[in-house]
Amino acid sequence: MNKFNAYGRRLLAITGIALLAALLVAPSVQAFEGRGGDTVVIKAGEVIDDDLYVAANRFTLDGTVKGDLVVAGSTIEINGTVEGDLIAAGQSIIINGTVGDDARIAGYTLTVGGQIVDDLVSAGFSLDEKSGASVGGDLVFGGYQALLAGAVTQDVTLAGGAVKIAGAIGGNADVNVGGAESQGGMPPTFFFPNLPAVPSAPVGLTIDEGAHIGGNLKYTANAPITVPGGVVGGEVAFTQYVPEVRPQAGPHVEVKVPTPAMLAARWLLGRVRYLITLLLIGAFMMWVVPGWTRKIARVVETRPWPSLGWGVVAFAAFLVVMVALLIATIFLAIAFGIVTLGGLAGRFVALGGIVMSVTAFAFSITWAYVTRIVVSLLLGQLIFRLFRSPAARHRWWPMLAGVVVFVIITAIPVLGWLATAAAILFGLGAIWLWARDWLQSRKPAPAVAEAEVPASQN
Repeated sequence: MNKFNAYGRRLLAITGIALLAALLVAPSVQAFEGRGGDTVVIKAGEVIDDDLYVAANRFTLDGTVKGDLVVAGSTIEINGTVEGDLIAAGQSIIINGTVGDDARIAGYTLTVGGQIVDDLVSAGFSLDEKSGASVGGDLVFGGYQALLAGAVTQDVTLAGGAVKIAGAIGGNADVNVGGAESQGGMPPTFFFPNLPAVPSAPVGLTIDEGAHIGGNLKYTANAPITVPGGVVGGEVAFTQYVPEVRPQAGPHVEVKVPTPAMLAARWLLGRVRYLITLLLIGAFMMWVVPGWTRKIARVVETRPWPSLGWGVVAFAAFLVVMVALLIATIFLAIAFGIVTLGGLAGRFVALGGIVMSVTAFAFSITWAYVTRIVVSLLLGQLIFRLFRSPAARHRWWPMLAGVVVFVIITAIPVLGWLATAAAILFGLGAIWLWARDWLQSRKPAPAVAEAEVPASQN
């Protein structure tokens, strides 16, 4: 899995750089072309001479992109040519054309029917590489099922619940289907009927007689499989999957190991609940205090580095305040106890506990939700400004779009908690700066002494 980790680090680094650029310098970037809307189509014969960034419900590329293509949407279809890298995220991603460099794609259903000249790094519920398709470098996939009927020039690394190899792999194949149960998992379309249909692969690892693996085959599964003769050019290594044994509450308690499909469903459910929570809180803020929320977002945009610094100060100040409240509560309780005012001492302890609880609750709501809504609003505004959309000034659309993008970003391993921590610090610092400016504006102006007028002589 060393190769998978290397690709993961590259993907996280690229996504992190993109996020940082969007947050801090997006308004001044003019080195690429942007498209947006419900439906975006690059027609056949149309040539984009630079990198192309697209946000649309449905995107179709029939022409040519000379640089990189970064696209997010519901349905993404690549029928033309991308001469650089392809970075795509959506429900359905279909590559029938040519990607001249690497492809990094994530979505529910991923279909490759064309040519990817270099590596393919992918994640989702289903990856379907059609017969006649080709990947010129390595192929990495993590999800529920993968069907490989095309050609992969170099190595393949797969992790999921159902893998079927029917095409040609030039290098080694490393497959992990450990934990997949024989009855299979319930496809998400059962719960979400609007998702696109996907092909079905048998649970576990399946290798067709017409397949070919030029190097070694290493696989982890619940039980060994029958590998057709002559398919693997190197050695075959099987690793027995051993479920994690957890402490049992009693001698007859059975521990059920979740399948990859169950883990994916739990993860998806958690993301959906997180999205709904942020949307509800964001809607409340944009309904009750829209002006204040925009002001805080403006502070983050215009003073990002002071916001970051004061965010650290705000965290430290909260800890100092909590410690001071605790010390004051204990001191007053002891002091009143010494002078035999036991009843009053108990009330001070209760009052101190209430004050500390209210302070902690208010701070937790601020850093856990308010800061993320503020950063999400700014992110949505920057996205709409990037595409010169008048929706950037709308009350609701920037918040809605920003929250969706923020939830997607925070779902990425490692980058997710970095983005969350950055949002908290930027948001807390901006609130601190706003409060400081507001308090200064409330101070009365120094009175100007009236000049004494000498009394006239009679």
